[in-house]
Amino acid sequence: MAPAASLNPAPAHSRLFMSGNDAVARAVWEAGVRVAAAYPGTPATEMLEVLSTYPDLYTEWSVNEKVSLEVAFGAAMAGSRSFCAMKHVGMNVAADALMTLTLTGVVGGLVIAVADDVGLSSSQNEQDSRTWGRFAHIPVFEPADSQEAYDFALAAFELSERFQTPVLLRLTTRVCHVKALVTVGERHTRPAAGFAKESSRWVMVPGHAARRLPLMFEREQQLAIAAAESSLNYVEDGGDRRLGFIASGPACMHVRESFPDSPMFKLGFSYPAPIERLREFAASVDRVVVAEEVEPLLETELKAAGIAVIGKDILPRIGELAPNVLKPAIARLLGEPAPESSVAAPLPVFPRPPTMCVACPHLGVYYTLSQVKNITVSGDIGCYTLGAGHPWNALDACISMGASMGMALGLDKGRGEADADRRIVAVIGDSTFMHMGMQGLLDIVYNRGNVTVLLLDNRAVGMTGGQNNPGNGRGIHGEEAPRVDFEQLVKALGVREERVHVVNPYELATLFKRLREETKIPEPSVIITNQPCVLVQDYQRKSPFMVEEDTCTGCGNCVDIGCPAIHVTRRDTVLKPNGKEVARSFVRIETAACTGCGLCLQPCAPKAIVPASVAGKVHVLQPH
Repeated sequence: MAPAASLNPAPAHSRLFMSGNDAVARAVWEAGVRVAAAYPGTPATEMLEVLSTYPDLYTEWSVNEKVSLEVAFGAAMAGSRSFCAMKHVGMNVAADALMTLTLTGVVGGLVIAVADDVGLSSSQNEQDSRTWGRFAHIPVFEPADSQEAYDFALAAFELSERFQTPVLLRLTTRVCHVKALVTVGERHTRPAAGFAKESSRWVMVPGHAARRLPLMFEREQQLAIAAAESSLNYVEDGGDRRLGFIASGPACMHVRESFPDSPMFKLGFSYPAPIERLREFAASVDRVVVAEEVEPLLETELKAAGIAVIGKDILPRIGELAPNVLKPAIARLLGEPAPESSVAAPLPVFPRPPTMCVACPHLGVYYTLSQVKNITVSGDIGCYTLGAGHPWNALDACISMGASMGMALGLDKGRGEADADRRIVAVIGDSTFMHMGMQGLLDIVYNRGNVTVLLLDNRAVGMTGGQNNPGNGRGIHGEEAPRVDFEQLVKALGVREERVHVVNPYELATLFKRLREETKIPEPSVIITNQPCVLVQDYQRKSPFMVEEDTCTGCGNCVDIGCPAIHVTRRDTVLKPNGKEVARSFVRIETAACTGCGLCLQPCAPKAIVPASVAGKVHVLQPH
């Protein structure tokens, strides 16, 4: 969460050390925005977190990205400047609204910040959100660093109101999270113009929409002129005319670092592309390379305009175009020997696969799922996606937010003889359920699906940092808010009362019994777990446990829980009387990390796990 000091913003002309997300938030506040909305999603999350600490504007965590855009659009209709932020996959959710509001246009400035996860550091796919500019016929700005993130956000609001259009501010993980010095200004308040009734503009029935289409295309032509004249698009000259570059966003920084002597046309206002200026630039060098992350959008447009450029025929369509990618590709193009890499080879380290937190309430869920036979588990997006990994291996599918429900129904309806006896389980988190899962459960009920749903209520948007949501009774500022009753909600969606159960996920025997019973019932059922994320204020830490080494038999059952506080100290192999070898894993608990949840006690056969206070010891893992 952003520091509370943001409530007392730094004065104008201060130089602050800011990430791109910080800088956008500051610019949004200075621009006089009245309403800002978002759904958390890395790498975009911090924009709203920081904005929520600034005074004089309304901020909210919306239940999904579509709602956040609709809230921002409503404010823009009322004549107020507004803002919404999302990660790249969030725009897929918001696209239904986007593709119509591009027809209506806006009154108050509306800027949509979309953060692309180039390199897939925390996402299930790698999209290029510049595509939405072309698809929706709206302008796209692409900052390359924190200062430009600030400057471009301010400029985007001016352009939005000048042309009465939403503006897409396309960021990437590199811009969002890398910090630099940013010179900031002061807030300029703006009165709301008020909502003017105009049904032919705001009521998008087919007849009205048809009349707005020519206006949208006319606006796009005017935007092309504005892009051609914009100071955000300019040439950085260089003496080596053998090769020039056209680039936008952080790719500009990579080109500048790799080839400081080569000319570069830097695009900040990247769509509509200033084709004729780019044609002139291409004519000024021997050859020109389009360096864009990640799709060949501009390259395709330039080639269609008859401009000879080089692009994805030598550069990859995945990941960042860092110097260690650019330099060898250009060397091959120029017929030069490949340069020695300036990037040090990674040192071999002990593998550290991602895992859940110590005492996470999801640990018991996945341990239980791993013990149940003959099931197919449809998963979803969140911390609990980690259930696909070791030691649980308890997720069989995961594609997008809320998809666990629809996939589970499809697995049920599409099963053949080979799967006739398999039970179908869908796993979904509380925030994901509210984001896009409720409709899926309604569909399961309506179509009489034979699916058991595990709704994991941990009272937070856990994966992105524990943000508040309607499930924990607190708003974006921590203030009291209405709290969703998931038990009543799923009943309202049609699940029969007898098939709805609330279970403590730390009680493994109860959870196992409920799961085994409900998967045998040929109708929709929901098991709701009800313990908070261990990283939020609702979690109550208990006294830690330790392992009595003399009692431990090395059965390894506690290891199967997957708690990171449990460490294997040695492994042995025991030969049983029947001649079969059995592996033994002797363990200890890092007591300083243990929160006393008690999960590991339950499968421990020799009862070797006891409260640390009994022996008065605290075991801390020592570095080797």
